[in-house]
Amino acid sequence: MATTKRIVILGAGFAGLKLAQKLNNSMYEVLVINRNNYHQFQPLLYQVATARLEPTSISFPLRKVFQHSKNVRIRIAEIIEVNTTTKQVFTSQGVYDYDYLVAAYGCTTNYFNNKNIEQHALPMKSVSESLQLRNHILQTFEDVLVAPENEIESLLNIVIVGAGPTGVELAGALIEMKKYVLPRDYPEKDFSGLKIYLVEGSSYPLNAMSDFAKKAAEKYLKDLEVDLLKNIYVTDYDGNNATLSNGTVISTKNLIWAAGVTGNVVGGFPNECYSKGNRFKVDKLHQVIGLVDVYAIGDIAAMADESFPNGHPQLANVANDHAVSLAKNFLRIGKNKPPKPFVFKFNGSMATIGKRKAIVDLTRLKFKGRIAWYFWMFLHLMLILSIKNKINIFLNWMMSYFYNDSTLRVILYPKKKI
Repeated sequence: MATTKRIVILGAGFAGLKLAQKLNNSMYEVLVINRNNYHQFQPLLYQVATARLEPTSISFPLRKVFQHSKNVRIRIAEIIEVNTTTKQVFTSQGVYDYDYLVAAYGCTTNYFNNKNIEQHALPMKSVSESLQLRNHILQTFEDVLVAPENEIESLLNIVIVGAGPTGVELAGALIEMKKYVLPRDYPEKDFSGLKIYLVEGSSYPLNAMSDFAKKAAEKYLKDLEVDLLKNIYVTDYDGNNATLSNGTVISTKNLIWAAGVTGNVVGGFPNECYSKGNRFKVDKLHQVIGLVDVYAIGDIAAMADESFPNGHPQLANVANDHAVSLAKNFLRIGKNKPPKPFVFKFNGSMATIGKRKAIVDLTRLKFKGRIAWYFWMFLHLMLILSIKNKINIFLNWMMSYFYNDSTLRVILYPKKKI
């Protein structure tokens, strides 16, 4: 394929993977460069962290996806730098030339330059981080059994920072563990003192969603007895005490950070290419403004329009729409046809806050409760890549539904060297 133009895709999240799939067996040579050898389904990371799903249920090997592809190749490497003049990508595994470059490497946790929080808080942006969080939560419950009385409170206080979908879903899952799992796993210990604090800097949970969703989420959290702290920020955390903007100090050894994201940064791109949050400024053709043959899609792309002046929502379905649009344009370019501008249609979003408690917030239809919960589960199952993973997740969900339990509460630490 020496005479074939090469498209290099940086990242294999929703946008990068979808683009590669749409270009599979096309006239291009496609190279996907990713840090991990798998695609991870980020919307269900919180269920890994709360021992509802195994990491393998929401992960799928990239090479398995393209086993029968004639033109898509995978490289597992760290992306170090890009030279947009010579059209080269420098990685930990070598240098790769490109004709077209697509940035689809998404975002990372935003600690807002607070080094103490970055050092001590527990993030949840990847499968490995979710597994570490699961280990930490389960180990905390073990520590409660033997801890001295003066340390019990800090172990039983769990602080979640950020009441977006991740924060409220995690809070709901932890409350259900408190109600249904801990009394059976630890009959010798009273876990009624376990408190879930949800700290939000705005006036409502799910603040990016409609008023209907905000109010419904707040009521659900209140019904579940989550301590929702609104219009408050965490200003510091030293691993033992969380300091809030109103002066309150919460003693806790469990602070989970879900307060925002910022774009991953790769060296070599001019500063003027970035907008707020380290997202690339792109035009309606997904091309990075100011660069030639460089595109950005998914969470890392900020395509401004009248309804979304700071860029489209950072959601899986939006990333997929970006990828489908860019793939069609590449195919048009390959046939010497002009590309078409992207037209964004926002379908809405959703969140679940415990068993039979969910909110579906579509542009023309909004509903909550049991039906919304079924709708949430169905849609997420449809987005999972493989049939095997769909079945595994469905069976785990059914077991949790009927028995309020799972068998996945296993603490997995790497083997220590003697």
